[in-house]
Amino acid sequence: MNRTIRLVALIALLSGGSSMVNAGDKTTMRAWNKLTPEEEQVIVQKGTEAPFTGRFEKFKNSGTYVCRRCGAPLYRSEDKFDAGCGWPSFDAEIPGAVKRLPDADGRRIEIECQHCKGHLGHVFTGERLTPRDTRHCVNSISMDFVPEADSTNRFERAVFAGGCFWGVEYYLQQATGVIRTTVGYTGGTTKKPTYQEVCSHASGHAEAVEVIYDPFQTSFEKLARLFFEIHDPTQVDRQGPDMGDQYRSEVFYVNAAQKKAAETLIAELKTKGWNVVTRLEPSAAFWPGEDYHRNYYQRHGKLPYCHRPEPRFEKGPGRTQ
Repeated sequence: MNRTIRLVALIALLSGGSSMVNAGDKTTMRAWNKLTPEEEQVIVQKGTEAPFTGRFEKFKNSGTYVCRRCGAPLYRSEDKFDAGCGWPSFDAEIPGAVKRLPDADGRRIEIECQHCKGHLGHVFTGERLTPRDTRHCVNSISMDFVPEADSTNRFERAVFAGGCFWGVEYYLQQATGVIRTTVGYTGGTTKKPTYQEVCSHASGHAEAVEVIYDPFQTSFEKLARLFFEIHDPTQVDRQGPDMGDQYRSEVFYVNAAQKKAAETLIAELKTKGWNVVTRLEPSAAFWPGEDYHRNYYQRHGKLPYCHRPEPRFEKGPGRTQ
């Protein structure tokens, strides 16, 4: 453990604890917050706050709910719903954020933060309250909230273009550490382009996906590696049956570190025989796509037709291993 990691670990311990997470290429420490006696009773002693008393029970702002003890992202505001039970309810968690385990009562399923093991509440199924048929019943006192406007200050951002953004979003949003994805248009000249303008090939935009992710759980390198395996980076201005410059393969890096990581991955693929044509360009204005494009495959209960994951870093073209 080097001097920097030791220092971070010491700060975390003085703050009340730490959560060690491997984020792909390095190990980082997430400092724990000091808890009040009331928070300790719920988060550590597995207590329950009184119904209809928590600050998030009727809360409707857009953003991300995070663990009160360690700050790990837990739930997205768009997955919150009013179950009428007296506690905040969510029908999905952020991938990899929540651990399920048998409750001490032998009947229910307890949920806790995957990273610091803090008690959150319980999860229920079979109630048919939403199409997902799942209800995470969470104590408000177990959570903090990061407004959507503050997300890029608290978390990190990446932008990928690899064919139809429906399929790219479908696979990226399932990756551990991904907090939120947004489909949209970038890399062109027209301000606030519409889908029709992008498809006309006059605006120069690519269909892209903006990814907000937690650097304590994943890394840009890990997400970029996934990106190169969920689309074909050897196709020019197309992806499967979809043809046009809006379907090009491109990484819009937000800093020099992202550019270097992408260059390294492309070089690795080329040594394995893949003729990668993916472009690398600085991040430009990103214009969110129309509502009907968002979470397309999840809403329609279908699988991507033009994206097929392939372990390109494990084998070259035409090889079985």
